Amino acid sequence: MDNLTRRLDAAISAICPADAEQIAKAKAHWDAVAKPLHGLGLLEETVARMAGVAPLRRTYRKCVAAFCADNGVVAQGVTQTDSGVTAIVAGNMAAGKASVCCMGRVAGAEVLPVDAGMCTEAPGLRSIKVRQGTRDLSQEPAMTREECLTVLLAGLELAGELAGKGFTLLAAGEMGIGNTTTTSAVAAVLLGRPAGEMTGKGAGLSDAGLERKIAVIDAAIALHRPDPADPVDVIAKVGGFDIAAMTGFYLGCALNRTPAVMDGFISTVAALAAVRLCPAAGDALIASHLSAEPGAGYVMEALGQEPLLRLGMALGEGTGAVSAMPLIDMALGVYFEMPSFDGIGIDAYQPL
Repeated sequence: MDNLTRRLDAAISAICPADAEQIAKAKAHWDAVAKPLHGLGLLEETVARMAGVAPLRRTYRKCVAAFCADNGVVAQGVTQTDSGVTAIVAGNMAAGKASVCCMGRVAGAEVLPVDAGMCTEAPGLRSIKVRQGTRDLSQEPAMTREECLTVLLAGLELAGELAGKGFTLLAAGEMGIGNTTTTSAVAAVLLGRPAGEMTGKGAGLSDAGLERKIAVIDAAIALHRPDPADPVDVIAKVGGFDIAAMTGFYLGCALNRTPAVMDGFISTVAALAAVRLCPAAGDALIASHLSAEPGAGYVMEALGQEPLLRLGMALGEGTGAVSAMPLIDMALGVYFEMPSFDGIGIDAYQPL
């Protein structure tokens, strides 16, 4: 067993499931709050999930790690733009001008752009890069297993670093031309479903472009035969460095008992890979929204979660995650500040 695998196995073995007793206490507190039982729906469930990960706080210090990477498969015409756009958007993130930055300022979330494997350099990004973009998965495996594990572990360690700096609510976003292709490929393998069910038009493909994209994914899966029981093998053969980094990041959040808000399709597929590696890691995850990508619902179902929002979003960057953060803040306001039934002198609601 190589050192990278040993490090991953050690981290996974140290991840603990959620504290069921604390979840039950949070749910009991919700039932005692002077409002209709379960009146806040999924918001109550979300706060209870967070209680199972770490003691609840009235306010959380938030950060979105946005992993930027390029994908060699763009050479097959599966995208509307070339990889140069990745560097432009990453640069906007570093300058605080990207969509997630604008939304993060409203939600009270910092944004940390990370170069997980871009073809070019963008000033102001944290780098965990091992090569400039993946290989063309239609011709050869996207990355070596060693490259995949290196970036995955870097994402895991970054989550621990952010938790150590006092961030108490984390999220992962991404940016990378071609990453809906890699994500659809990983999802198709992990879920054992046809690529056609997992694949959408991404950033504006035509019907013909979509057909080409699906054909490329099908051919790559047939060529490389990734093992669905081995998420690292799947990501290495048909995935992207952003997916690898986010998979590790979610494992790191669980390891450090820090709740993590998932973003859209790419983010949740990485989360699915993390959960397949360590089922207990799923306890730390919060579903923000349901992406407009066709495969998003299948992935959410596999994660056993219900998204807080259904806005038809398909932007990425972590924008869906930060959209859900104010809702979580509002739920925490009710949880901590609203009086109990006893406090206002009326009988508590009882299930009939």
